[in-house]
Amino acid sequence: MVFSQVTKTLIGLLALQPALIAGLPAPSPPGVPSASTAKSELAALTVAAQGSQDGYSRDKFPHWITQSGSCDTREVVLKRDGTNVVQSSSGCTITSGKWVSPYDGATWTASSDVDIDHLVPLSNAWKSGASGWTTAARQAFANDLTNPQLLVVTDNVNESKGDKGPEEWKPPLTSYFCTYAEMWVKVKSVYKLTITSAEKSALTSMLDTC
Repeated sequence: MVFSQVTKTLIGLLALQPALIAGLPAPSPPGVPSASTAKSELAALTVAAQGSQDGYSRDKFPHWITQSGSCDTREVVLKRDGTNVVQSSSGCTITSGKWVSPYDGATWTASSDVDIDHLVPLSNAWKSGASGWTTAARQAFANDLTNPQLLVVTDNVNESKGDKGPEEWKPPLTSYFCTYAEMWVKVKSVYKLTITSAEKSALTSMLDTC
């Protein structure tokens, strides 16, 4: 009887192994909604054509501002999303750590190999409503630590994403489609940004993978 129970336990653990391996490669940022909540929020977003890029500049979204002490937003996110992160004794400069990019599953041990991605790119936000915001509002958006807007990702993957929406670019890891869409919808909902019809279609498909 004991042998049988042990065997069943081992079989159960082995059955769980693929699920554990297929789990998210990195912790998700704060504020990620459930799939059902994201679907409701997506249905409530305003669908409209993207606005003009005229007047856009990253400088109109002041980012990596000081968050506490001498630590800026980038350093705070690197500390939040990394493991065994060591900072200099004289301040917040990251000297070592390990980061797993949720977009591609790559692991990095040098902070210079990763970027802090604005999930909803600043340019996309500009064309979907942020052009009419105050500079203070755009600064809050670009340094948001409360909602799932900032992630540590592989630098060249972030470069390939650029300012594209989910209708044009998706994470290389299909297992992250669900979380990516949940986060995108959350940010657009919080900031009352519009989405295009193609963007909504892409997000709907991604949420269907949840």
